[in-house]
Amino acid sequence: MSRFQSRRSHFLLPPSPVPSGHSSVASSASSTPIPSRSGSPLPQFLVNSRPVLSTTSDTDSDPTTATPLRNRNLWRQERRSWWQISRRSRRRHGRTWRFLNRWAKRIVRHPLFPRQPITIVLSLILLSLFAILLTLFLIYILNPDKDPLPWRAYCSMPSMNSPPDPTNPSLYHDPFHNYSIGMSAPAFPHDELDTLPPAGLFVGVFSTDSAFERRALVRSTWASHPRSREGAGDGDDGVGTSRTIVRFILGQPRKDWERRIQLEMEEYHDIIILPVAENMNAGKSHTYFSWASINAWVPPVYMKTPVPPPLFSYSNASKPPPPLASHDPSDAWQDLSSPQPQAWVRPDFVVKVDDDAFVMLAELEARLRLEMHAKPPADGSSSQRNAIHRRSDTPPRHNNGSYRKLLSVQTNAYSTFQDQDPLIYWGYLVTNRLHRFMAGELYALSWSLVDWVARDPSVKELTRGAEDKQTAKWMKMHPQAEKVRWISERCWIYDHPRAGTVYGHGFLFPSEVRRVRKSMSSALKHLLHFGASSSLTSSLSWDTETQAISLPSSPDIEQFDSNELLTPYGGTPASWAQSSVSTFHVRYTPPVSDLGTLESIEALVEGSEMSSLRPDTTSSLSTTSTQDAVSRAWANREGRNARYEGKRVGGTIVVHFIKQNTWFLETALALLEGDDYTQAESQKQDILEDCDSDETQNIFDGQRTIGSLDLPFATYAETVRYGRR
Repeated sequence: MSRFQSRRSHFLLPPSPVPSGHSSVASSASSTPIPSRSGSPLPQFLVNSRPVLSTTSDTDSDPTTATPLRNRNLWRQERRSWWQISRRSRRRHGRTWRFLNRWAKRIVRHPLFPRQPITIVLSLILLSLFAILLTLFLIYILNPDKDPLPWRAYCSMPSMNSPPDPTNPSLYHDPFHNYSIGMSAPAFPHDELDTLPPAGLFVGVFSTDSAFERRALVRSTWASHPRSREGAGDGDDGVGTSRTIVRFILGQPRKDWERRIQLEMEEYHDIIILPVAENMNAGKSHTYFSWASINAWVPPVYMKTPVPPPLFSYSNASKPPPPLASHDPSDAWQDLSSPQPQAWVRPDFVVKVDDDAFVMLAELEARLRLEMHAKPPADGSSSQRNAIHRRSDTPPRHNNGSYRKLLSVQTNAYSTFQDQDPLIYWGYLVTNRLHRFMAGELYALSWSLVDWVARDPSVKELTRGAEDKQTAKWMKMHPQAEKVRWISERCWIYDHPRAGTVYGHGFLFPSEVRRVRKSMSSALKHLLHFGASSSLTSSLSWDTETQAISLPSSPDIEQFDSNELLTPYGGTPASWAQSSVSTFHVRYTPPVSDLGTLESIEALVEGSEMSSLRPDTTSSLSTTSTQDAVSRAWANREGRNARYEGKRVGGTIVVHFIKQNTWFLETALALLEGDDYTQAESQKQDILEDCDSDETQNIFDGQRTIGSLDLPFATYAETVRYGRR
């Protein structure tokens, strides 16, 4: 045997053990089997169809020889199975590719398939149009805001202002359990508002590094204007907003803007830089609340009030006053100049605001002050929810429609401060088929909720996504979620009249809302008639003093099932969303062309006579008659005292969706400027002093001027002057 054949045989056949005491030649002759045919030229681990032959029992019983062969057979089967699966997969992919290739050839060879450059371009254009139309269709289907919202019902019916959650109506204690369909929106402000100590508000305006002009507008208007901080009329000298601080919240500025932002911070002392990249829905809101839980401070209560400040778990935290901004409260500046300035304390509410929102600070503070001092219901019973306002024995009403009594604050310390901390989530409640949350233009969290949001590890996992929707999820995750009060304000938070959104209408004032509520009284009667007897509906009456539906005490009312008074879900009449200024999905146009600046602002006021001069009514008039109509509408406008009905607060809180600086200035002129008494109102006062009030009582009904056939647009003073009454 040659050397090559011996090596090959040794490679093909595994070596057998050599017994002790025998020579290698004898062992080879006695124990090595002789194959019946020539060996395979392939290695043994690839030969799977030829059995291993053995003629001696020693080989069958030897474990050192059988075990390696068995392992090799198993490994050989695994290899074979893997190769077979791979071939099947390749065959499957091959069939798919051949199928696609076959159909592609058929499409290309079709006579209508474009082959010329012009037809190819036209085909691409058609495909692009199809993609755009499909995208718009999907946006329309997924968009819940398809119809204008019934803002008139929001201002008249608390049940429409804060509807219960149909999926989980027992989740929220307030305000859903305090409303019934028989109530009308209560008068505001509360009689005890000025007896309560002001609430501490830290207002964070979300801005960007390049939005310097918008920040300048905010500083010069609603952040510092006396009518924003003190209210209408004579105001309160800034006592209510003496604990309200406004700061701008920015992410890390871009490198090109770092120097400018540093200079702005040194100049105004009102910019906060968060340790996060600038974003909108990638965790900026959570970072803001986390920052506020450590660094948010507001001035203490400077003035003594009949009701002492409440004691909460955070009442003892304090810090020396920081550098003040120019728009900070005047009381804070006076205290800082004193020999011993008072330490600042934790805020009662941390407010998040978008920079495209216009905020009336006195209105916001008044609402949150009442909510902070309101006593929450002890349980979720429906007795308060189904309470119906009666003319006699009416308990004090609260601003959100409930009849909760204000919290009686004691001077002694509470036994458990944490139990007394308010859990309030305040804002404009957005309800659709997918979500329920407070709209992101402005919402407020009480301090205990802010502290929990910053500390809870599960909340940190839900920081990306639409920030207002994420905040609502946080509130539902709270350990005491059933005690978190979701307070909604839908009447006095709306979009700019030029926005053209479902939330937009004209600038709103309390006098117009009074007229809206009176016109909606019939709708309230119809809702009360839902499931009620006709005798009960006919006994309803409108109380002009309380601006509510009054029900006489009778056995029919006591036996009436108030659960049937829940608002039925579905569409509302189109008249409930009607606005004298704007129309949904229609670009705003002035009622008359060539209006003056102040006249154009008056045309944006909801319910004003100027806004009623629609183009279709003035087109048939001559130029002189149109100018006379504009002059008459301007003379008949209401002053600020009449619009606010002689009260300090009770009007618009937030105007949102101000995308242009021009719109921002329009809002400032409408809400902050204007005379308390117009010229016509001053003339009326003079005439009432000179004439008998009984004779002129009917002449000035509704504060409208009266003319004659010769002077159809003349005021009453002009008719008296010319002797043409």
